[in-house]
Amino acid sequence: MKVVFLEDVPGTAKIGDIKEVKPGFARNYLLPRRMAMAATPAVIKSAEARAVREARLQDARDTEARAVATKVDAAAISITARAGSSGKLFGSVGTNDIAQQVAAIIGQEFERHNVLLPEPIKDLGDYEVPVRLTKNVTATAHVSVIGEDGTTAADIRKKTEAAEGGTRASVEADAGEPAGDDEEAPPVDEEDGSDAYAADEAGEKADQE
Repeated sequence: MKVVFLEDVPGTAKIGDIKEVKPGFARNYLLPRRMAMAATPAVIKSAEARAVREARLQDARDTEARAVATKVDAAAISITARAGSSGKLFGSVGTNDIAQQVAAIIGQEFERHNVLLPEPIKDLGDYEVPVRLTKNVTATAHVSVIGEDGTTAADIRKKTEAAEGGTRASVEADAGEPAGDDEEAPPVDEEDGSDAYAADEAGEKADQE
């Protein structure tokens, strides 16, 4: 069945497209939701005009979104969370937390589904999270997750490196100490030994005489 799409259908068509679709898909999904109509000449003409209007509106939305994206890209987002000594969070930072911060930056509501976070954040650290402003424009939210006491991932790395450095120094110091039982006896001069033997022998002969 040939239909004209009256709005974008992700993965299928864009507004104004004329396509052949399966009859069941058209009757059960597209037509009842007014996402498409049978491709008659009058409908095609109307859809083409609508597509032109939608393109103009989308250009305007994208232009406005690019200005907003500049603000988001330049902002530093800091989120405080409870964390253990290793930097692991007691819980996680999710799309809703980031959406609230983006909303504060742009001065209007921001839907959490537009935060393109692959999985919740579970460690202290710095993250770059894409956020979708329109279907054609995205920005990058620079998110720093820090502990409630102000601890950052960098602080934990420094502590770990310092501890590892101290352990290495201790091991090296222990390896460099000489063992007392292993001290070598001073070498015996063979000539000194011979002289001592000769003196003892001479003394024994004098006693016999």
